[in-house]
Amino acid sequence: MIRRLVGTAVAVAATFALVTAPEASAASTSFSGAVALSNCSGSVVKPAGTPLDAPALVLSNGHCLESGFPQPGQVIVDQSSSRSFQLLSPDGQSSVGTVRAKKIVYATMTDTDVSLYQLTDTYAGIQQKYGVAPLELVGSHPQAGTAIDVVSGYWKQIYSCSIDGFVHELHEGNWVWKDSIRYTPGCATIGGTSGSPIVDRGTGKVIGVNNTANENGERCTDNNPCEVDESGTVTVRKDARYGEETYGIPACLTPASEVKLDQQGCALPKP
Repeated sequence: MIRRLVGTAVAVAATFALVTAPEASAASTSFSGAVALSNCSGSVVKPAGTPLDAPALVLSNGHCLESGFPQPGQVIVDQSSSRSFQLLSPDGQSSVGTVRAKKIVYATMTDTDVSLYQLTDTYAGIQQKYGVAPLELVGSHPQAGTAIDVVSGYWKQIYSCSIDGFVHELHEGNWVWKDSIRYTPGCATIGGTSGSPIVDRGTGKVIGVNNTANENGERCTDNNPCEVDESGTVTVRKDARYGEETYGIPACLTPASEVKLDQQGCALPKP
């Protein structure tokens, strides 16, 4: 996982060594909808068809939760939260305001690495107060070769590359993620970029969430995920960067931005 930051309160137990952030790569994607957490990045997202008067949702990683990493097999649903998020201006140079969570709608590090916060503001309210529109969260599987931008609200930087391929299982320490996205080398994400939306550059829509990297070439250890194929063969790719797909999330949400895991088509892990 790549949320860990040196020199901040969350770094007490950190093992990820952070260097100075590199310059952002050129990209047409803006920072509209991006947010900064205390230790990670995130974005205001809305599935197509969700009304603007519904409570807004913020997407990030499960390992970015203020309460710490969920355990393998743990699924969190409807947990109270008052976490705050800094909304970025479209150019990413400043904050246009602060929004606050009402609860964690859903979070897990099992099969995927995702957290969804429900805010006290609606999508319409955020647009009216801050001029920020949500990013659309698509419900279809991403495609290899797609040009993508990883938009970090924490670092106010955009990393541009393409989807290199998909990983049957990604193993990191005690956690296993399925059908993960592997990037081409251009997206050299670092600590603090965890939870960044993976944006399809062609559509401007969210197709995944950034979450980890193999930093030291180790095999399946914390901060050094390994790839495991259908036959069990393990591959280690030093410096490879990864994200998790989000196309399964919309099928599990109601028009009121609530999670409903028994809804038809919902395949997210259940408690």
